[in-house]
Amino acid sequence: MATTTRQRPAAVILTPAAEARVAKLMADAPEGTIGVKLSTPRRGCSGLAYSVDYVSEANAFDEKIETPGGLFFIDAASVLYLIGSTMDWVEDDFTAGFVFQNPNAKGACGCGESFTV
Repeated sequence: MATTTRQRPAAVILTPAAEARVAKLMADAPEGTIGVKLSTPRRGCSGLAYSVDYVSEANAFDEKIETPGGLFFIDAASVLYLIGSTMDWVEDDFTAGFVFQNPNAKGACGCGESFTV
């Protein structure tokens, strides 16, 4: 009897707009960049914040998502805070940025910079 391994879903779902933004970031990335990484450093009034940065080397424990525009990594220490989240890119006349819908967030600060789990 053969066993099959089912691929597990990604911890974070990127919308088409977020994937397009990752592609734009990768097109403009500094030399040596291999991808873009999402992490949740301790910051802000509520405790955790979302941070998206360029990465030049892969960490074996980080989650790796292949997008049409390049590799997207999720910090291994942040995955538990992000499971089931959706990441979108939103632009309007005044602001532009990644927006997260995180079912694990129990609260957020008034300015929207940080969240709690």
